[in-house]
Amino acid sequence: MSSNTPTPRRRSARRRATAIGTFTAVAALLGMAVQAGTATADGSSAGTKVDTGSLPVKLSPSQRAELIREADTSTAATAETLGLGAKEKLVVRDVIKDRDGTTHTRYERTYAGLPVLGGDMVVATDKAGKVKDVNRASKASLTGVDTGADVKPAAAEKQALGAAKAEKSTKTKASQAPRKVVWLVDTKGGAPVLAYETVVGGLQKDGTPNELHVVTDAATGKKLRQWQAVHNGTGNTMYSGQVTLGTAQSGSQYTLTDTQRGNHRTYNLNRGTSGTGTLFSGPDDVWGNGQPSNMETAGADAHYGAALTWDYYKGVHGRNGIRGDGVGASSRVHYGNNYSNAFWQNGCFCMTYGDGAGNAKPLTSIDVAAHEMTHGVTSATGNMQYSREPGGLNEATSDIFAAAVEFNAKNPSDVGDYLVGEKIDIRGNGTPLRYMDKPSKDGRSLDNWSSSAGNVDVHYSSGIANHFFYLLSEGSGKKVVNGVSYDSPTYDNKPVTGIGIEKAAKIWFRALTTKFNTTTNYAAARTGTLAAASELYGGTSSAEYKAVANAWAAVNVGARP
Repeated sequence: MSSNTPTPRRRSARRRATAIGTFTAVAALLGMAVQAGTATADGSSAGTKVDTGSLPVKLSPSQRAELIREADTSTAATAETLGLGAKEKLVVRDVIKDRDGTTHTRYERTYAGLPVLGGDMVVATDKAGKVKDVNRASKASLTGVDTGADVKPAAAEKQALGAAKAEKSTKTKASQAPRKVVWLVDTKGGAPVLAYETVVGGLQKDGTPNELHVVTDAATGKKLRQWQAVHNGTGNTMYSGQVTLGTAQSGSQYTLTDTQRGNHRTYNLNRGTSGTGTLFSGPDDVWGNGQPSNMETAGADAHYGAALTWDYYKGVHGRNGIRGDGVGASSRVHYGNNYSNAFWQNGCFCMTYGDGAGNAKPLTSIDVAAHEMTHGVTSATGNMQYSREPGGLNEATSDIFAAAVEFNAKNPSDVGDYLVGEKIDIRGNGTPLRYMDKPSKDGRSLDNWSSSAGNVDVHYSSGIANHFFYLLSEGSGKKVVNGVSYDSPTYDNKPVTGIGIEKAAKIWFRALTTKFNTTTNYAAARTGTLAAASELYGGTSSAEYKAVANAWAAVNVGARP
């Protein structure tokens, strides 16, 4: 087994927490894996070594909490330094510290006590506390905002319910009553707008829980924006073979509770669509038999994928859990009946997985777990709003780190690739759900940016960033990686040389955590990743910086250097 396999909690009395699968048969395929062309999946490409001073410190939960407390005590001074108005306040959301002492503090903003949507920012300070850089979601000034609403909250709620019904949602009701906010996203002339934000619950048309956010102008009653807060995707199932799981023992019973990873727990919903479900437990610490008919199998797959993702973020990027606070999320399997999807919810801090068509293909593989957990990481960091171009970047971030986790895991039964859903055969014709080397091969995703990208469903506009990431990792043209053939084109018909997935992922992670914000679009993502490459790899003359610029130009975002 891989050295990256999760470490067991204990090994007394020769007990092993295992998921019995098709390890022997599938592992044999590893010997036939081919790497040809200029593939760089191992990240061993030539180029500049990473500037270790720009890498994040691996903070313990208590160290992170102390940094947040320090930032909390100085929010007023920081607001004054940034020239914010007397009615503006800063609220600390997250803190990341680099090895060279630079601290990146992510703030939300309020105005006269009202949340400012689109007012978030990241402030970088040096060891002495001097501001080095400020990345704002909006540069608009918050002055003279009239906080008296002409539109009644009930009218805003009615509009939100109507928007949900138009999306064919069922059991719709306002799960959060309309709240006053200041809207600072894509407003006319960049001026702030007083608005209501309403959250509608119930179920989406496919049975996924609904958390539809609708923003209504409090002066005119016009709908300003809507987005879905339940982030969903799809992937492989039951292809991880026999693995070691982190579990807990209480008396004569064992549970799927990973005490080494924030007490991440895995629950059985048993075809239900609400509640937490029942924590998987048993007397023998052996979980599942590799078949979907055994309810423990999906639980074991989800638990394993969550552990790999936790280990990846902690070992590679120094992030201790989804929020960086050492607290594990939870997984829920066997959601609904014939439900062919998986999703992340901030409300329950959990990933949820359906069992697929005929309840025969649980969506619980490595890349699905990584995709869904990454939605949680994105929510705690860049938090790109799940609509238009920011939504495409949000969704692509989950695909990007799903690939990174899969490569990092080195599981011989599910080798790393740049395909999404290649095992589940959701279309019934043997093709993957999405392709990162040429996204348009799925018939709907975008290969390159255009001015209409913001009007495309986020699962398909994500193709632009997925294509960029593939090109940055592997380069253009034909090649074979781990037995999978790729042929990636470029918008300008010029070649791109890859720098390896490890470097590409480090650049994307730094941009996500220190540059991206709620309003980041593709142009801003280019700026952010270029800045990240410059910081990590020694400036704008490095091969990595030039590769980022070339890869973006190759998907029609900006020009070649």
